[in-house]
Amino acid sequence: MMKEGEQSSYEHIRSQKTLKEILKVATAFEAAAHAFYNDLAPRVSKNLRWLVEKLAEEELCHYDLFVRLATHQDIEQQIQSLVEVPASDGHFSDLIHLSDLGEQPDDQQVLQYALGREHTAMVQYRALADSTAPGAIHDLFEFLSNEETQHKAELEKLYYEIVHTLPS
Repeated sequence: MMKEGEQSSYEHIRSQKTLKEILKVATAFEAAAHAFYNDLAPRVSKNLRWLVEKLAEEELCHYDLFVRLATHQDIEQQIQSLVEVPASDGHFSDLIHLSDLGEQPDDQQVLQYALGREHTAMVQYRALADSTAPGAIHDLFEFLSNEETQHKAELEKLYYEIVHTLPS
């Protein structure tokens, strides 16, 4: 007999994915982030272009990490294991589909969207790091969570500078 608040076996299975499935979504997220920033760079103001180009490069590095990891034979067994799907998974997956910020997005709009992407990635990778066993995959999610936290902090600093220098 199940007690209140307990998951049924079916619900428990549905709440898990293999690491291979999670890595596939994360790879697509990073590819989309790279494409977003790369396509956005020529359309943003010169104030932000350097940052958008830097973010595009960093997201490409994350994508490359996932591609290399997915083909690494040492973790074959690990990527078949099941992990709890983070609550942020749906929002993270949604961000694979990019928003259209228009031909000439303003700095504040670009920063708000980028902050949302970085925050979502930070939360997702932190949750995955917390739910994976010690090892290469845990270390990867830990590293990515820290990277996304750093990206978010840079964006927040720039956002504060820009917003507080806008004419009233």
